[in-house]
Amino acid sequence: MQRLQKVIAHAGIASRRKAEDYITQGRVKVNGEVVRELGVQVNQKDQIEVDQVPIYQEEPVYYMFYKPRGVISAASDDKNRTVVTDYFTETSERVYPVGRLDYNTSGLLLVTNDGDFSQKLMHPKHEVDKVYVAKVDGVASNKKLMPLTKRMTIEGKKVAPAQFAILSTDTKKQTSIVQLTIHEGRNHQVKNMLKACGFPVEKLKRERYGHLALGNLRPGEYRSLHKNEVNRLLEETKV
Repeated sequence: MQRLQKVIAHAGIASRRKAEDYITQGRVKVNGEVVRELGVQVNQKDQIEVDQVPIYQEEPVYYMFYKPRGVISAASDDKNRTVVTDYFTETSERVYPVGRLDYNTSGLLLVTNDGDFSQKLMHPKHEVDKVYVAKVDGVASNKKLMPLTKRMTIEGKKVAPAQFAILSTDTKKQTSIVQLTIHEGRNHQVKNMLKACGFPVEKLKRERYGHLALGNLRPGEYRSLHKNEVNRLLEETKV
């Protein structure tokens, strides 16, 4: 079930606020009956009309996408840069990314047209683990990275403790490969946490989201999620 104004907005008829105006003005019908109250819930089987014109409700779709570096995590960009949805030209549904990965961060990104699914995964009270692998400047050690396991203050805000593992170090090149697991999604969080420990990030990739892993996907490729994968993701959220 979704709010009526949300369904109208998602169908591309108008913005959500404008859709609310249409409802209160009596321009919207649900199953042949005029609806004037905001907050009415509808489902996929309900027939919705705006100004006597039926709107099409898309079936929900769910994808796992391997975002390359240099791609914007958005459905559009006012600077005409490459965005995630540029890779979904064969998809008829109006999809968008769940959350975001930084412009220069690659890896696993969920893409959908299901707003409720997206909001549940992104809600700050929900704790879905996300696993990143970073190439950092400097030779990492457990001692130096130990602050990651406690509540750090990043840009004036407390962040939840993370788990880390040092995958490799190169004393000659003075670099390290570090794996970091977090369940929040603040802007530049992984980069800022590692930088606070003295290890600026050179490259960053998200390898897992909950139980999902990139598997055989290559940058720019995507695949549909199976129903059991979607259900398990929702089960992994904790309130």
